[in-house]
Amino acid sequence: AGAGGGWCQGLDIPKELFLALGLVSLVENLLVVAAILKNRNLHSPMYYFICCLAVSDMLVSVSNLVETLFMLLMEHGVLVIRASVVRHMDNVINMLICSSVVSSLSFLGVIAVDRYITIFYALRYHSIMTQQRAMVTMASVWLASTVSSTVFITYYHNNAILLCLIGFFLFVLVLMLVLYIHMFALARHHLRSISSQQKQPTVYRSSSLKGAVTLTILLGVFFICWGPFFFHLILIVTCPTN
Repeated sequence: AGAGGGWCQGLDIPKELFLALGLVSLVENLLVVAAILKNRNLHSPMYYFICCLAVSDMLVSVSNLVETLFMLLMEHGVLVIRASVVRHMDNVINMLICSSVVSSLSFLGVIAVDRYITIFYALRYHSIMTQQRAMVTMASVWLASTVSSTVFITYYHNNAILLCLIGFFLFVLVLMLVLYIHMFALARHHLRSISSQQKQPTVYRSSSLKGAVTLTILLGVFFICWGPFFFHLILIVTCPTN
């Protein structure tokens, strides 16, 4: 707040924008969950993991909607709540958000591993990823997310906790990067073999380009969506006073 504070102003984002984004995200994820539950053809481990991912993101939406709605009602004087109650509500909402962040990242990693097994161990996939193992994996992720979120919220002032969260994000990012690049490399190798047999190099180049674009979009969207949040955590650790 000194002489150099003029260029470092806070950006006021309308709460109505968060409310609208939360509603859109909630509806999108509800549609995913409904589609998987309704269609029996989608009752397989891969779609169970996608369903859990949607539920994780839905928790973020619900938490965001509740928090934003209460803030708007309190700002306009419609709702009057004691400060102690507000603090408890804030802790509960933060715990939900933290749990959903950890579970969402975990299920993204689980989906990548599941796809990797599907491609590299196709003949043994159903014996490796059984329904029972899928259920145990999902239960373990939810349990670990709940426990870790409780620890994170209790000791959020400790830099070690924030570093653990940042490290987990980087681990999932590297895991996805390695697995998907390996899968892309295998698909490229198969395409090269097929195109050499059919003597159609144009088809090979076109398919390789599409695969590279898909991979870039997948990892790019993941980084764009989660990057700002974890960049913010990095700034909290490295620049605590500013």
